[in-house]
Amino acid sequence: MAERNEGQVAVLGGGPAGLTAAYELTRRARPVVVLEGGAQVGGLARTEVRDGYRFDLGGHRFFTKSHEVGRLWHEVLGDELLLRDRLSRIFWRGRFIDYPLRLGDVVRKVGPLELMRCAASFGAAQLWRRREPETFEQWVCARFGRRLFELFFKSYTEKVWGVPTSEIRAEWAAQRIRTLSFARIVRAALFKDGGDMHSLVERFHYPRLGPGQMWEAMATQIAEGGGEVRLGASVTRVELRNGRVVAVEAGGERLPVGHAISSLPLRDIVALADPQPPPEVRAAAAGLRYRDFLTVALVVAGEDLFPDNWIYIHEPAVQVGRIQNFRAWSEAMVPDSTCTCVGMEYFCFEGDELWNCSDLELVRLATRELVQIGLTSAELVQAGHVVRVQKAYPIYDAEYEARVRTIRGWLEQISNLQQIGRNGLHRYNNSDHSMLTALRAVENVCDGTDHDLWKVNSDDAYHEEDKPVQHPYQRAPETPVLLAEAAAALGHASE
Repeated sequence: MAERNEGQVAVLGGGPAGLTAAYELTRRARPVVVLEGGAQVGGLARTEVRDGYRFDLGGHRFFTKSHEVGRLWHEVLGDELLLRDRLSRIFWRGRFIDYPLRLGDVVRKVGPLELMRCAASFGAAQLWRRREPETFEQWVCARFGRRLFELFFKSYTEKVWGVPTSEIRAEWAAQRIRTLSFARIVRAALFKDGGDMHSLVERFHYPRLGPGQMWEAMATQIAEGGGEVRLGASVTRVELRNGRVVAVEAGGERLPVGHAISSLPLRDIVALADPQPPPEVRAAAAGLRYRDFLTVALVVAGEDLFPDNWIYIHEPAVQVGRIQNFRAWSEAMVPDSTCTCVGMEYFCFEGDELWNCSDLELVRLATRELVQIGLTSAELVQAGHVVRVQKAYPIYDAEYEARVRTIRGWLEQISNLQQIGRNGLHRYNNSDHSMLTALRAVENVCDGTDHDLWKVNSDDAYHEEDKPVQHPYQRAPETPVLLAEAAAALGHASE
């Protein structure tokens, strides 16, 4: 069983996972301090504000099959948590494809000949299926056929991840769209049905002032409950002694601790450890890879450019991967009724050409591409704001599993340190799963349980299975799951 300890708990990182852990600890009257290196809480799920315009970094819908998480959301925000209708489409080959799929729309825009080719390719894949797939490309081709892979998966996935699909592990595809099949694609288009799975949940919750409102409210309630949230407090050292964390250094201060719960990236927690871990652990951590991300929020004169919450851009001619319409999430996100605000989302690596562009260059790029897609004219763009996010998405490359296993073996020798959240586990969790890892970590600390945090979300169906529940707390990953949208499901999900 996990060791119980009555000392102060240090929570490293103030994103959804870290704040959830601290919130639960204050409810249990345990002393806790949250150490967040940034100027605001929320991590990737924060809400940025520029000139009164509020924008979300990635599209964070609040949708979960966990009543435990759903109750917590409503407990924190109450009536400020809005119920919204979902609308999204895919921009593909210069056309917008409706979603949920409509047979007439699919046939008209994809074409009957192309659909026949996809069906023939799928049939061939079933006849020639051989060994267990190892890569993303092999997994998708075996499940859907090479034609669908080339049309709807390859270019978008490589735009999002920046590496060939042959370098992404099959585990990634299995996690993102494990319940999707070709038969369900066809059935959804023909009968508005996905077999025993509704193809898409069409309503979700969203904080009135953006997702950051949830985490800001949670931080306030932590402080009111006796906990402490420190901003601008980057962790610089994790002091180990005899297989335990004895202190954490942040902001030039050494804080003795009884327990540490960390949502810091695995690569970082290894680098911060003192004394240093063995060379093989350091090498494994240094080899972990992440995809970085930036948003260009454009203020455009006039009405909304499209009615959707967001649109996916399956268009190799432009670099933008997705476009958010922030007013469609909440009217309070846009302060001026004579303008609209859209978020142009780009995926990159820290230090590459796109990342190193100046803000002015990025605003110009986003404006050109918005015009190129045909959504507006350049003279209507009034302003632009850029936000860069490091280590937004852990990459499932060929070596990640072995590297994580090596790091995990070292971590298991530290009795009072637990890793939680997306980057803390190098696992592509959404916010609700990250929160569940935090809740289970607190149970380990306070109740002496021995939950394996690495297994949270490993066995659950991942995507939008709309099973009947007593409360409208179902989880809506930002990515859809049928036909072209299945490729987007493999791109990113930030909830």
